[in-house]
Parts: sequence; structure tokens; C-alpha cells
Amino acid sequence: MTDQVMDIKTELLKAALPHVAFDGWSEATLAEAAIDAGVSPEDAKAAYPNGGIGLAIAFHHAGDAAMLERLAATDLSEMRFRDRISAAVKFRIEAVDDKEAVRKGSALFALPQNAAEGSKLIWGTCDAIWNALGDTSDDVNWYTKRATLSGVYASTVLYWLGDDTLDSSATWEFLERRIDNVMQIEKFKSSVRKNPLLSKLMAGPSKVMSGIRAPQSRTHREDLPGHWNPKDVS
Repeated sequence: MTDQVMDIKTELLKAALPHVAFDGWSEATLAEAAIDAGVSPEDAKAAYPNGGIGLAIAFHHAGDAAMLERLAATDLSEMRFRDRISAAVKFRIEAVDDKEAVRKGSALFALPQNAAEGSKLIWGTCDAIWNALGDTSDDVNWYTKRATLSGVYASTVLYWLGDDTLDSSATWEFLERRIDNVMQIEKFKSSVRKNPLLSKLMAGPSKVMSGIRAPQSRTHREDLPGHWNPKDVS
């Protein structure tokens, strides 16, 4: 993608935001954004061939990029790991201050025809968080970490959308409770592995799951959602 196309996409997204509250992430919003940005309808359509949903996807990706930039600039070395995860989720939510744009996006991706794309975006956000925090897992844990964090992130965003407390304090308390719940699950899993009886009962399922591998390419990921190699459990 050329720099010129990227500039057009960026300008269109910026111009679209004031219209999203009224027209949602729609073709109408893209048309209005093109007028405001001085972009021809043809160039606007070329930049966002999927129309409004393309704008919504770009908006989400921009939030991910802002989160990663803030994470890179923040010293997390003195934090417990669970607090680093909490900080990352908080940074992601704080990356955008337009609740209406997020609310319209949530409604758009809740539609059956867009649900898969919405799930992909949430997974991508959580994947970006784990990668930024140095996750090196290459087995089933690669999936469980991202799936669990996806649940935490999605539920926290929904809570934030209805939160009118000062500085979203209720949202951050909700986030801490959700992460505490996740940590309790991890402690339970650890206790199962240490229990002689339960560890034997789980030996078969654990052997099967040991063949699950994360995507081989962490850049392009043509093999998502990964693969299962029976040789690894032989």
C-alpha cells in the first residue's frame, strides 16, 4: 500500500468520526467523509472498498496501534504480570475517547454477517497485547491466553460503554475483578497439575492437546488458527 493511499485512508477515517454518531459506520458516513476530506468518491471507494465496515475496522486498528505505542513508551518492569495485562487493556480502551464511535462499532460487529470480523478484531487486539508483553507460548496455551483475554477485553469494553463514573473508575474496578477471576482459574489449573490423582486423570487429554501448535508465522499467519500435529502426541 502506497503512502498516498495510506494518507487518504487516514484522512477519510479522521473526517468520518464526526458523522459516525449520526450515520454509524455506513456508506453514508464514508460519502460524507469524502466530501469533508476533499476526496473523490472513486478514491474513497478505492481506499475503503468495504465501505463503512472498512472504516470501522481501520478505527479499531488505529486503537491497537495507539495502545502498542503507549505500551512501548511505558516502563512495566516493576509491575506484576497480571498488572501489565491490566495496564494493556486499560491503554487499549483509553486509546479512543469517542464512546459513540465504539458503541456504533459494537452494534455493527454484533450483526450476524459481521460477527466473524468482530471476533477477529478482538482476537487481534489480544494477540497484540500478549506479543507486546513478550508471550513465547507455542502450544495450546497460545490459544487459551488469547481466548481468555478476549473475554476480559470484550466484557470490559461493554462495561465501559455504560460507565459514567469519574475517569471511568468503575470500569477499571470491573477490569481488576475480571483479571482476578482469570488468575483464580490459572491457580486451579496449576493445582490440578500438582494433584497426583487429577494429573493422572488429565494425562490423556493433556497428551492430545500437546499436539496443538500456534501459527508458525507470527507475521503473516496464513495458517491461522494454527494446526494440530499428530506426530507431537505419538
